[in-house]
Amino acid sequence: MRSTALSALVLLALALTACNQGGAAATAAPGSLEERASYALGFSAGQQLSSQAGELDVDLLVAGLRAAFAGEAGLMTADEIEATMMEYQQVAMAAENERRGAEAEENRVAGEAFLADNATKPGIVVTDSGLQYEVLQEGSGASPMASDEVTVNYEGRLLDGTVFDSSERNGRPATFPLNQVISGWTEGLQLMQVGARYRFFIPSELAYGPNPRPGAIGPNATLVFDVELLAINGQS
Repeated sequence: MRSTALSALVLLALALTACNQGGAAATAAPGSLEERASYALGFSAGQQLSSQAGELDVDLLVAGLRAAFAGEAGLMTADEIEATMMEYQQVAMAAENERRGAEAEENRVAGEAFLADNATKPGIVVTDSGLQYEVLQEGSGASPMASDEVTVNYEGRLLDGTVFDSSERNGRPATFPLNQVISGWTEGLQLMQVGARYRFFIPSELAYGPNPRPGAIGPNATLVFDVELLAINGQS
């Protein structure tokens, strides 16, 4: 079970202790702040557990919590509980690894097929590393080096068009050292001049590879970025 699921159990415990431990299930809408908070904590915990901890027997879950709060022996010994939790964690981790492996393979195949087709389209340039780009607007002046700090506007998308990040969403352009971002950006931005807008098609090995990122970016994801180079900081 993940730590977030364990946190959900703690929330559920707090919710139950705020209620009458021996009472029947609530049927009326909660009124007081204590009642509303109890229900809200329990509902939130239930949502987390249902999505993160697999299938659970809710009646036995609540029975275990009530027994623990009442100081009763319960239906299982402490050793049985510990062994069960270890086994459950192992099964859950194996299932999660299998799911991620299948997702990674699916993304790899989809990315390779997309890039192979995209490379044949007019205006697409493919570099030796496998990075693909399209010039949307030419710039002028200097191009950055890997050691430079740059300021850009950008939008990042998955192959299905899902926008996972953008400078507009963040409310301001992004500024960063060019050698401290994914290698597809480090390479691609050095091809640009100030004022240029490029569209980058970045293979997973030039992005995050098999490591999923918080949010929408899964393992082995091929990414698409529209990038406008606003400035090379320190240059006039």
